[in-house]
Amino acid sequence: MARRVGWKAGYRLALTLTDAVVVAASLGFAQSVRFDMGPLVILRDAHLYTLIGFAIGILWLGCLSIRSREVRYLGQGSVEYQRVATATFVTFGAIAVLALLLKLDLARGYLLVALPVGLVALLAERLAWRSWLNLRRREGLCLIDAFVIGNHQDATRVTNQLVTHHHAGYRPVGVAYTDSGESAPETGMGDLNLPTLQVDELPDIARATRTRAVIVAGELPGGRDQIQDLGWQLENSKTELILVTRLTDVAGPRITLRPVEGLPMVHVDLPQYTGLNHTIKRGIDLALGGLALLLVSPILAAVAIAIRVGSPGPIFFRQERVGIAGSSFTMFKFRSMVIGAEEQLDELATTNEGAGLLFKMKDDPRITRVGRAIRRYSLDELPQLLNVLNGTMSLIGPRPPLPREVAAYEGRVNRRLLIKPGITGLWQISGRSNLSWEESIKLDLYYVENWSLTTDFIILAKTVRAVLQRDGAY
Repeated sequence: MARRVGWKAGYRLALTLTDAVVVAASLGFAQSVRFDMGPLVILRDAHLYTLIGFAIGILWLGCLSIRSREVRYLGQGSVEYQRVATATFVTFGAIAVLALLLKLDLARGYLLVALPVGLVALLAERLAWRSWLNLRRREGLCLIDAFVIGNHQDATRVTNQLVTHHHAGYRPVGVAYTDSGESAPETGMGDLNLPTLQVDELPDIARATRTRAVIVAGELPGGRDQIQDLGWQLENSKTELILVTRLTDVAGPRITLRPVEGLPMVHVDLPQYTGLNHTIKRGIDLALGGLALLLVSPILAAVAIAIRVGSPGPIFFRQERVGIAGSSFTMFKFRSMVIGAEEQLDELATTNEGAGLLFKMKDDPRITRVGRAIRRYSLDELPQLLNVLNGTMSLIGPRPPLPREVAAYEGRVNRRLLIKPGITGLWQISGRSNLSWEESIKLDLYYVENWSLTTDFIILAKTVRAVLQRDGAY
């Protein structure tokens, strides 16, 4: 058990040390750049800026130590990144206020370099550590043991989710069913074979085994009184009490708990599909899309030449797709298949390896030799930057569906069309072609319901890794 406790302390220590290195390097870089820009106005001594940088670094690390390294937020979600950003802005905001109050003429160039460089470097550092942590968790390490309590349906659902999504950081080690007079089901738990506990014994067993989490799945027969009693019995045991809400596909930032006269009210922010944030998203699409098109122009030229030389036919493949609010648009891609590939689709229907409405084949005979190479690194999708610039697509969003797919949509699946489709999205960083139809739809709907600018930047960063790993690309 000491090993399981030790990894948390070790990980937080590693974060503290690397945060310190990044902060020191960022401030040192800012000082170097500032002194290369010309003489200072009042504070002319470079050694004095070293002392100022040291003071800023201490304040910065102090702000980072406040809740940005909580174990419960490490490895998943955007809360960790948001708190790193908040700590950074609070630090430099405090410096600006102090400089104003004390009438210090600090070099603006120094601060204007240190802030963005430090923030980007810290986020990259945390992303690197998160990748390492999730790799360890995939191996069954760096997990927090947890008991799950609830009825069969809720407990099974939560347990399977924890096992499937290892990045959540919890490992179910036992389950306590609240269904009276029933035995544990033989199906639904896969090969877990978890020990079944008695509800009344659970607090004592948690203490005795030093299990660090008790997860309440859904509602308990005794209602809030039973949950309160359970919390009292777990007091001073260093065991987390976690309540799993039945709200599905709702991200944490959309949920706010507000107690009113002893009544815990859970506020759920409803999705918004217009407004300032979407205007900002469009601006980011134009800026990053235009920059990306400029940077990859040599690659575009090389791929175009390879396609022209490799097989007869046009360089670009144009296909009708369905965009926001069901509108049709022409999506651009590099041609990766032989001419007439669409007409051969019916002949290959029996060999479909996809699920639902998606057609996928790992060894599709219609793909050209050049096409197979550019698909491996998703280079065939680069012309979609033109769709981003003309406003029919976004850099990040749901997968752009075909008209025949949309015609077969039922019920809530149509909500995928409430937001612009994207070149990349949750489906891209979660396995792409390896996903089932249901998994693909679930990811798209989750994105539509919980979209935020922070989520977009996280997806963008993870897309680079997904493309390089070629996971699900064929």
